[in-house]
Amino acid sequence: MAHFYLDEELQPVEVGARVSVTGAEAKHAVTVSRLQAGESISVGNGSGFTASGVIVSAEPDEFVIEVESVRTSEPASPAIWLVQALAKGDRDEYAVQQATELGVDGVIPWSAQRSIVKWEGAKIRKGHDRWSAIVREATKQSVRPWIPEVADLASLAVLTALAAGTRMLVLEPTADLALSALELDDRDIVLVVGPEGGIGASELARLTAAGAEPVRLGDTVLRTSTAGPAALAVLSAKLGRW
Repeated sequence: MAHFYLDEELQPVEVGARVSVTGAEAKHAVTVSRLQAGESISVGNGSGFTASGVIVSAEPDEFVIEVESVRTSEPASPAIWLVQALAKGDRDEYAVQQATELGVDGVIPWSAQRSIVKWEGAKIRKGHDRWSAIVREATKQSVRPWIPEVADLASLAVLTALAAGTRMLVLEPTADLALSALELDDRDIVLVVGPEGGIGASELARLTAAGAEPVRLGDTVLRTSTAGPAALAVLSAKLGRW
């Protein structure tokens, strides 16, 4: 596996510069991954900049690399956002992890009508922080230059407002239109996935009235944990990302 680490404070530098990484990221690299001087690694800031080079010093609380190459990546356009309904048994977290590895540009937690899990009170911040940590680790694992954004917990009203300015696609097994047959344009895509029991009839009606389009993946019904990642794979191929 490629050695890739994140330092959100990293500023763009030129070849020949030295980059220092400290804190928890350095501790993981040196004490857990056992990286040593002479090894080649990459460090990104999660905002499109990546520096690659050779470790010149490695201490438990800091490692330093001498930069041999740099890369700046622009954010993907159109962007793909995943609205993931809260789900039990960590299925929503699994969906977020896989979606990040597959290239999603942002995720939106949704408290759907049929969501068994609820984020309320202190759980809202705790849940958001948990998803952010999952996204960050999945970004490192997949060596992505951009960390997907984790939006605030959304209500149905927030989603209906979002549908007005984006291409909102609602995964619905009974929809007539297949996702693979959809013609895409340059609008950002918002992909909506319901919880275990599916999206409620009233929710679907409000979303479609706001401009969202129901689409299906195929003739089978996928779990909430796999529907989003599967749809992302289809969209990535259609957009030429893959």
